[in-house]
Amino acid sequence: MSEQDNILMEPIPAYVQMPETLTLVSSGMIDSRYLDVLKKISSVKDEIISSWLNINVKTFRSYKKSSLELSPDIQEHTIMLLSLMKHGLDVFGSKEFFSQWLESENASLDGSSPSDYLNTVSGIKFIDDRLSGMEYGDNA
Repeated sequence: MSEQDNILMEPIPAYVQMPETLTLVSSGMIDSRYLDVLKKISSVKDEIISSWLNINVKTFRSYKKSSLELSPDIQEHTIMLLSLMKHGLDVFGSKEFFSQWLESENASLDGSSPSDYLNTVSGIKFIDDRLSGMEYGDNA
């Protein structure tokens, strides 16, 4: 990531937390630049990120290409996904290991992959809780 991307990531919480997320949404500072950062930090295809955000791929790509204002729900979802990415990178130590865990079927999730849960705010929080459990010895 670039220096500008690192600066954008500074206010993003290291864990998925509602008060900080709401503060960032109300600040109006979360714009389409953060979607580009999400793309870089997650290293997944546009189709996957757009499915997480519950928007079509064309809309996602339009947001990335211009400085469009994001709706509050897209801002919230983006912040929470970025927080999850920060937490996952901290737990796994590398983007590759975290990405592999996100995409792999997981027995503790009834055979679903953690990525399958990222299209809702409660799902993001649930996966973030699994990461916290792993930090403290859970086999999530």
